Amino acid sequence: MFTGESFHSLDTKHRVFVPKRFQNVLGSAADGPPKLVLTRGFENSLFLFSISGFSAVLRRLKTQPFGGPRMRNMQRRFFSNVHETQLDASGRVVLPEKLRRYAEIQKEVVMVGVADRAEIWDRARWERFDEEGADEYDELDVVLTGDAYVEEPQSDETSLT
Repeated sequence: MFTGESFHSLDTKHRVFVPKRFQNVLGSAADGPPKLVLTRGFENSLFLFSISGFSAVLRRLKTQPFGGPRMRNMQRRFFSNVHETQLDASGRVVLPEKLRRYAEIQKEVVMVGVADRAEIWDRARWERFDEEGADEYDELDVVLTGDAYVEEPQSDETSLT
């Protein structure tokens, strides 16, 4: 599972180091360094998946061509941005230009573990996102518990009927 956050810099060849704990999740390949999938994420982030993690995502996605225009548009945007690659011998991955432009990544990045994937963010964007959302954290308990329970307003009067 991908967890935690780590800060890195792109080198001149647009490579970024993948933390060892993330490399361990990616596993090892019999024919060389671990393979992975990079793709466009949400909120101007990039998704980094292991090959098996990406396969699980594919099983959840509907890939039928007759699903309607919104589904076809999602498929086009998602799959046209999929980039299968591998780590180099030093544990780095190249971020393709198209994905860097989408994520507005300049030099400093943050890799954030999000269970089945890692997200790669421009550091300044991540820090704004993290700071702006800090007040919302306690309100996200419903997401964590899966419970849509809403507390009923309490009346000042008690009824004995």
